[in-house]
Amino acid sequence: MNTLFIKTGMLWGAAFMAFITAPAYGKSIIDSMHNLSASGPGAVKATTQTEICIFCHTPHNSRSDIPYLWNRQDPAGPYTPYYSSTLKAAVGQPTGTSRLCLSCHDGTIAPGAVLSQTTAMPFTASMTGRSSNLGTNLADDHPVSFDYSAAAALNGQLVSAGSLPSVVRLDAAGQMQCTACHNPHNDQYGKFLVMSNLGAALCVSCHSKTNWSGNSHATSSKTWNGASSDPWPKSSYTTVADNGCGNCHSPHNATGEQRLLNYDVEETTCLVCHNGNVAGANISNDLAKIYRHPVDAFTGIHDTAENYAGIVSKHVECVDCHNPHQVSDVVNTAPLVPGRMRGVPGVDFYTNAYLPSATYEYQICFKCHGDMTNNVLPSAQPIIRYWTNTRDNRVKFAPTNISYHPLLAPLNKISDSMLVAPWARGMMIYCTDCHGSNSGGARGSHGSIYPHILVLKYETSEVLPTSSTAYLTDNALCFKCHNSDTLFGGSTFPQHKKHLNSPTGTNERCSYCHDPHGSPTNAGMINFDMRPGIVSLSGGKPIQLNYPLNNKQTCVLTCHGYVHGS
Repeated sequence: MNTLFIKTGMLWGAAFMAFITAPAYGKSIIDSMHNLSASGPGAVKATTQTEICIFCHTPHNSRSDIPYLWNRQDPAGPYTPYYSSTLKAAVGQPTGTSRLCLSCHDGTIAPGAVLSQTTAMPFTASMTGRSSNLGTNLADDHPVSFDYSAAAALNGQLVSAGSLPSVVRLDAAGQMQCTACHNPHNDQYGKFLVMSNLGAALCVSCHSKTNWSGNSHATSSKTWNGASSDPWPKSSYTTVADNGCGNCHSPHNATGEQRLLNYDVEETTCLVCHNGNVAGANISNDLAKIYRHPVDAFTGIHDTAENYAGIVSKHVECVDCHNPHQVSDVVNTAPLVPGRMRGVPGVDFYTNAYLPSATYEYQICFKCHGDMTNNVLPSAQPIIRYWTNTRDNRVKFAPTNISYHPLLAPLNKISDSMLVAPWARGMMIYCTDCHGSNSGGARGSHGSIYPHILVLKYETSEVLPTSSTAYLTDNALCFKCHNSDTLFGGSTFPQHKKHLNSPTGTNERCSYCHDPHGSPTNAGMINFDMRPGIVSLSGGKPIQLNYPLNNKQTCVLTCHGYVHGS
């Protein structure tokens, strides 16, 4: 008796003993879809064959080149292996037990075609169109047949081979195979998994994602309310936490090949839950508003490996601002990045360098709305300013400016009387304090009915408001923080009072004089709106702003046809 027969016989015996001693609460092969005999429970099964193991094994005249008393042909292939821009493993053609699995699961060899039978056994149905039919294109399936230790050494988010659970077994060559996750003889946990994947337990036995344990997708008890599409059509789990990785990923036959996403349209993967039917806030509604981050305008452009220090094509996707593996409900104070944006790349203000993980919220915004060479979505800015007419918000917010909104540094050149609670001198703000949902949505700049995705109305049109009440309404964004009584009711700011009740009997807009982000050259963020019909030169003289701001000679310019200065 040769060594190969002894080894395969021992393996066969071990498999048989495992089969006859399967736990009472689990599914043995008899009760599973791998019982392809006429007595099997599935739709795909033999019409007359009563033997169960014959579809994979034979006790006599089995293949000598493969152990396990193997009774099937070798699949021909070739296969298209999984690939992604973040893959650290060297994945080639399937080997070992993965190739054995594919002799059924690639759909090229009939389940009833075995070596011990001269003709293929007839079946009630084929595997065509079934999720178990992986085909020869494995680009939409979890990678197999790669050196796990080598991959873990390159990928800091894979656990070491020595730390894998005992049930997650690599093959003798240290390769990850189908059998690391699946036990073809035991369906105790469903889908022939080697352990329960409740809460992504099987996934995280290999994948050690940064901050996953505190991530909302790992802890949320939210359930589907039954409306619209089922967010978990392939799962029996009913909460976000229980589904874990399955909220976004499919290990087999994924629609989005790279990173195995449930949907090839990136935002659909997010919005199937974040449409108010699982998560509380309906972000779909915000993204349908007229002013929004247009995530629906781009598909297949964003890449997890993209680096804004290099070439980046124009796009915006949910994952440009949110990291689904790290997002949390942690509430921070400005400018620290809030939990919902944790783990997202950004751009440093001072060095303009790419940051793998932003510390401050504004670093994420400057990734697109700064002055990098590959600024992908520059902020729309219809207003032409007299000084520093630029779309670069890094310039306008710089703490070295004469005045700025306190995004990067506290602003101490202001009194508490000029602010309304809870705002106070020395505090800082987020970009999303001004840019975000106007009502009924999630915090953040998803969409608004107001231009520039503003949370409140900030009118910039050339048509002047006709009353003080209209003025306050049209500039509601400003008065969210600033005290209108102080600005217009006393002698501290006489120029405001004059412009609220101007010589023409109308009320000017905040935007005509003030640049909402900052001014490198003037106090009070003064930077005049030079659009036709608003501010223009006075007699050809350069525009001047003279301090102190306390008399009619303060400005040299023409505003709405009214001449200031000599």
